[in-house]
Amino acid sequence: MEIAPKKELSLFDSTCIIVGIIIGVGIYETAPKVAAGVGGWAGVLGVWLAGGVLALTGAMCYAELATAYPREGGDYVYLSRAFGSWAGYLFGWSQLAIIRPGDIAMMAFVFARYAGTLYAPFENTRTVYAAVVVVVLTAVNILGVKAGKWTQNILTVIKALGLVAIVVAAFLAPAAPAQTSEPAEFSMGGLKLALILVLFTFGGWNEMAYVAAEVKRPQQNIVRSLILGTTLVTVLYILVNGAFLRVLGYGKMVGSEAVAVETVAAVFPDIAGRAISVLICISALGTVNGIIFTGSRISYAMGAEHTAFRALGKWSPRSGTPALALAAQGVLSLAIVLVAGSFVETILYTAPVVWVFLLSTGLSVFVLRRKEPQVLRPYKVTAYPVTAIVFCCFCAFMLYSSVSYALAIKPVGLLVCSAVVLAGAILYWLTDIRGRT
Repeated sequence: MEIAPKKELSLFDSTCIIVGIIIGVGIYETAPKVAAGVGGWAGVLGVWLAGGVLALTGAMCYAELATAYPREGGDYVYLSRAFGSWAGYLFGWSQLAIIRPGDIAMMAFVFARYAGTLYAPFENTRTVYAAVVVVVLTAVNILGVKAGKWTQNILTVIKALGLVAIVVAAFLAPAAPAQTSEPAEFSMGGLKLALILVLFTFGGWNEMAYVAAEVKRPQQNIVRSLILGTTLVTVLYILVNGAFLRVLGYGKMVGSEAVAVETVAAVFPDIAGRAISVLICISALGTVNGIIFTGSRISYAMGAEHTAFRALGKWSPRSGTPALALAAQGVLSLAIVLVAGSFVETILYTAPVVWVFLLSTGLSVFVLRRKEPQVLRPYKVTAYPVTAIVFCCFCAFMLYSSVSYALAIKPVGLLVCSAVVLAGAILYWLTDIRGRT
């Protein structure tokens, strides 16, 4: 008897998955660079608001698709139905082979870097810390959905409260002198870079769609969690940037290399550095756990339909999880950690592949409405087709920008990603296509 996923995720659980994955370490790293590109206070707050609105347009598109097709795999399901099994296969292959393991390893290294500032008893501490994170969190998620979701819930609540604490500290501190808030020269190039960084920092708003089959009352809670989670993060990001500006002023914020530490140090100078390091470690752990949880569902969905990955398409009767998919994802992530031994810069070059599939999923809203009009859609994109068009346009912009960046900085990274996708296409042809003839 085939074991299927159980509906174990409440609205709170689903929202924590979204919030916990979005709020990683990006807000601490990108805020000064974003500020530098937009010219002043109004530009800083405006570009973060714009990023939230753009992410919300995507959340609405995914809400329609996820409630119409509440199954494991998210984009894998939508792309397969809209464009054919090859499209879903290439998405699943890309996620399994490079994107998910790379993202997990990258965030594990971020955790290791900050954990090493707190305690580093031996050499190669970062590699050991990163490897331990991958192994432990993969094991937690293999043990059961409840273990994985409660780990996510706890980490998400802590990291969200940490951001709130930064905002509170900022309002306890004296405001920055007027001379530190002089605006910089505005440029379209600076705005373009700022928007790229903001949208990167908002990444993860669509993750809940991958676990749609496990959501209780999916017709209501999928929509609510996608929109609530994205909105909550937008509010937090705007408040945190407002806190940075209030304490440091625009000029000092742009030049800061540790913007959160400097903000908190205005009130608590003795503990600011360690406190922010702990918060960033927790934020990284929450993102890693969330990516592990959701990413395994993509591999599970692909394995259930494609012969080459059939072993991954099994739901464990003992743990109630896609245990083999989780294990395979963990092994690949661990391999990257052990081989790379440091922060993996080339992982950033997977961005073009990510945006290709996001754009394709946005287009699938239009395709599936025409192709499968009989399917019940409990939620339809608000202000359709304008909202869906805006989402597709910003995906196209991000695709163009990420390809341009990769070509200008290190084109070999783009070639590697393209080669991985091509290898997936060849494997699809050798297994699924030939298997049917």
